[in-house]
Amino acid sequence: MKPTEELKHEHQIVLLILQAAEREVANINGGGTLHVDEVEKMVDFFQNFTDRCHHAKEEKHLFPSLQQHGLPVGSGPVAVMLAEHEEGRRLVRAINGEFAEAKSGATKAVDAVRDNLAAYIILLRQHIQKEDNVLFPMADKLIPADEQQILSEAFARIEAEEIGEGTHEKYHQLAHDLNY
Repeated sequence: MKPTEELKHEHQIVLLILQAAEREVANINGGGTLHVDEVEKMVDFFQNFTDRCHHAKEEKHLFPSLQQHGLPVGSGPVAVMLAEHEEGRRLVRAINGEFAEAKSGATKAVDAVRDNLAAYIILLRQHIQKEDNVLFPMADKLIPADEQQILSEAFARIEAEEIGEGTHEKYHQLAHDLNY
């Protein structure tokens, strides 16, 4: 499997979690209470699967490889992806910053969690579209097959060393559990 195919597969898992997040936003908008346990699991997923695993693969390996093959990191598609990763981190931090108060039912904090979660959903959906339809096809053309194999091995090391064996599978299961 090409590294970009692996990343696209991970996008499908992220999209499942985003579906659950959309239901949570709709629930709050409809006057429902915050589902604390589910949102905590989503935030954990966004921090550990989306950022520490998926974005790490891109930032530590895919983007530098693209740069070696002539795609600048400081401008163009890679710069946009990096800026969006940072914006995603900011939104997840904002959700976390309001979460303790939101758990107690404080309306202003619940609204802030909802608003930041909604913004994160929009950001990630657009981000995934750009990567799947623009950046990854560029990567497939620019990065030679032998280097793609090296990228795949580097991705496996991130899963094993940085997030730990079995963690990837745990988050795959969570994505399915939240979409009962």
